[in-house]
Amino acid sequence: MKRDFDVIVIGAGPGGYVAAIRSAQMGLNTAIVEKEYLGGVCLNVGCIPSKAMINASKFFHKANHDAAVMGFELSGELKLNMEKLNSWKQTVCDKMSGGVKQLLKGNSVTIINGDAQFVSPNEIEVSSSEGNKKYSADHYIVATGSRPIEIPGFSFDEKKILSSTGALDLNELPKRLIVIGGGVIGLEIGTYLKKLGTEVVVLEGSNSLFGGHVDKDCTQVIARKLKKMGVSVHLNARAKSCVDERGGVVVTADIDGKEKQFEGDKVLLVVGRKPNSDSCGLEKAGVQIGDRGLIPVDPQMRTNVSHIYAIGDLVGTTMLAHKASHEGVIAAEVIAGHNRVFDAKTIPAVIFTDPELASAGWTEEECKTHGHKDLKIGKFPYAANGKAVSLMETDGFVKIIADANTHVILGVHIVGPEASNLISEAVLALEMGAVLEDLALSIHPHPTLGETMMECAEAAIGHAIHIIQKPIANGNGASRSGHLST
Repeated sequence: MKRDFDVIVIGAGPGGYVAAIRSAQMGLNTAIVEKEYLGGVCLNVGCIPSKAMINASKFFHKANHDAAVMGFELSGELKLNMEKLNSWKQTVCDKMSGGVKQLLKGNSVTIINGDAQFVSPNEIEVSSSEGNKKYSADHYIVATGSRPIEIPGFSFDEKKILSSTGALDLNELPKRLIVIGGGVIGLEIGTYLKKLGTEVVVLEGSNSLFGGHVDKDCTQVIARKLKKMGVSVHLNARAKSCVDERGGVVVTADIDGKEKQFEGDKVLLVVGRKPNSDSCGLEKAGVQIGDRGLIPVDPQMRTNVSHIYAIGDLVGTTMLAHKASHEGVIAAEVIAGHNRVFDAKTIPAVIFTDPELASAGWTEEECKTHGHKDLKIGKFPYAANGKAVSLMETDGFVKIIADANTHVILGVHIVGPEASNLISEAVLALEMGAVLEDLALSIHPHPTLGETMMECAEAAIGHAIHIIQKPIANGNGASRSGHLST
């Protein structure tokens, strides 16, 4: 039986649209179905708008606090027009989403607008304002993403109880914000609003920011900066209820067994996301859905139904756009007959707080769990880097963890300016199985922030130049970590 398409991709986020483009590039007749907006959550209400607002708030904060130190005298107060800022942010999103549309059309991908539901393993029905229509394909790639989790007593209305979507679409700056969830999204959004002038309180249910999933040394730097900025952070704080009061909200939280109330204008609820595996009738196609709504797949992204693939937030591990894109390429190439599998050694993670935080590979605890008991750990502070000093951004450090016997690099953790850009060198090093000497002996340009990677590797070996270390034992040993003299 002749199908309408070789491949139909359901969902046009960073996993779906990449999968569709790669499928078309491989010569497959490809369609993509999207019920809301091209680019998905990431380009429209997630990654891109948040980075636009974070960048704007950083500009605003620097102008107000650093300009005078540099010698710039501003005549009058620098004021914020939140509605205009929000409008500018939207132009950024629209440009990115429009770019996705051009890429899809340029690669001859058929774009179908509407809500897709499986009616059988080989057929879907798409409903839209124009009615319902059925389509068939030999292969499907499901990339329907995820949505924010709600908790009892806190239902999103995007007026007083905000999801990340509402918090990135504000036309008026809230005076007081209560953030429930001290993870990546909560701290990114909380930080950008604090820099614009909002009073921010963070309630985190665990005993550590980021739920303890981030390198402890890096987390401490973020915690100190939040305190310096005036963000009030409460750990072991579990939100219990929220009531409207005096034009705002009052949140009651249990903190170490004691109830405490917090007043605010709005609440930002960011306690995690859940996969949209219930959104397209996968049960009618016979696709197995596992624990927490995640879809089990093999290393080629294939579900238990051999011609249906799933990628991105649907398949667990980390919910990151770049992982979804990588998986989309794999699924497309497997469908086209190539022998591809997901075999990445590391998936980098980036957090756009102040300062930025980025990680690749294992933490110290994870290294030991995986059998590496003897480690070499180098740390190089941004305060010893000329470019960071010239940027007036010296908080943080680069940390490299390696096996003490082989010098093979096991993990890199960066907290500081441009950590998001620097981590890519670490990803390449980990994928190549690089040793400390590979980084230490590679000439890095000066003056750059990238030099911190080279000097951190040198610190792990024991002969960093721009920090003072303990003497190398017996002429060939190394200290555990680099440090500034005190």
